[in-house]
Amino acid sequence: MKNKNSETTINIAIDGPAGAGKSTIAKILAEKLGFLYLDTGAMYRALAFKLLSDSISVNDEKKVEEALNSIGISVQYADGKQKTLVDGIDVSDKIRTNEISKAASDVSRFPCVRNKMVDLQRKIAKLNNLVLDGRDITSFVLPDAEFKFFLTAKPEIRAERRFKELIEKGSDITYEKVLEDILQRDKNDSTRKLAPLKITDDSKVIDSSDLNIEEVLQIFLSEINKNLNC
Repeated sequence: MKNKNSETTINIAIDGPAGAGKSTIAKILAEKLGFLYLDTGAMYRALAFKLLSDSISVNDEKKVEEALNSIGISVQYADGKQKTLVDGIDVSDKIRTNEISKAASDVSRFPCVRNKMVDLQRKIAKLNNLVLDGRDITSFVLPDAEFKFFLTAKPEIRAERRFKELIEKGSDITYEKVLEDILQRDKNDSTRKLAPLKITDDSKVIDSSDLNIEEVLQIFLSEINKNLNC
């Protein structure tokens, strides 16, 4: 895919609630377009992992802010794949548990955390053709992104998808617990004071409740192809 203006980068921003399939679609989309994929959620997960490892409560804003000064979150790419590092150590394979997921949602409420992460995300996006997904990409991180989407699905559908994913990874958890966490994350994300989860007026809304991955992908590609030379 070519940018109409080859001297600038193209950013595709995808927002939506937990379990909507944002990361899955974003990764496939990036591969098809030849873009890099920035897993912004992994950055928050990495921070939550470090805080929990150091026995710091993700709900104690003062202690979290103090810890931020000594925690280095960074992203590297190898063969187009993202590695998320904490203090130089790759933690990509350690941050996909339900516990870390919930902790990441909790700690992301704090302005000090979001400001640190957003600054890094903007720097990466400025230098690369990038697909990003998260909760506030279209509204706060990259409000001027060339393409903006909001991918969602019914809470029960999202919980079922996440439950199957966790079970396949060997997690010992119930569907009811996953649904409970999904609903709590929705509340956290949509009611936080700084950059809450919301649908911007210029975002294309896609409900994946009754769609498979290929159907969702085609909607994305159709929308993008309307505006770019492919």
